[in-house]
Amino acid sequence: LAPTLISAHGKVAAVVGDAGGNGTALGIQGGIVPGPGKNKVTEVDTTVFGKTNIATNGLGKTTGQGKNTVAMVVATMDQSGATLPQVSDGGSISGTFHVVTTDGAGPVQAMIDTTGTGAFASGVQANVVTDVPGNKGNIKPSGKVPRGLSFVALRARNLVARASNVNMDFPIDIAVPAGTTCTGSMAGLQNVCLMKIANSNNAGPFGGVIAFQMAGTAAGNTTA
Repeated sequence: LAPTLISAHGKVAAVVGDAGGNGTALGIQGGIVPGPGKNKVTEVDTTVFGKTNIATNGLGKTTGQGKNTVAMVVATMDQSGATLPQVSDGGSISGTFHVVTTDGAGPVQAMIDTTGTGAFASGVQANVVTDVPGNKGNIKPSGKVPRGLSFVALRARNLVARASNVNMDFPIDIAVPAGTTCTGSMAGLQNVCLMKIANSNNAGPFGGVIAFQMAGTAAGNTTA
């Protein structure tokens, strides 16, 4: 059988730092994107990355806005507030991972780029303490994790033409290594890190990139 296009997604809908502040992933469009519905309308702000290896450069892209850029951090703050997630030394990022379709589940990995440029190939991997359920990025429409090999095998062989809508939220919690120092600058913000959160599904991978700061280092911010 010839391979058919698989479309499936999971996205980082909202995050908070253990020391305060709120955020969401680059490219997220907020409430204008429906939860339930046809894939073509529910998936538009989900970030897709080019490679399953979490330690690869780039910010990914969405079907709704194209290539993600660091300038999009302003739009995330318009939605979430003027303070990025603030993380204490040895603290954490927690939030909501929204599974849009059956190929957009967990488990996920996280990589920190302290330069704020998308240079994840030279980043630091963060420990995912509370993970998104899933088997190799797959989950059933009911939210249950597929235990057998048949469902996952069909996905891997591209024999399932279209992923089913799941529309469920799952908590995530990611530990930021002690001693992390953010040096990135973007959109009037100083001392910013980027964190890439993604599954490793071959149909994607899917997830998002969020911006955060270490607590006490945001004094140089000039964004209104």
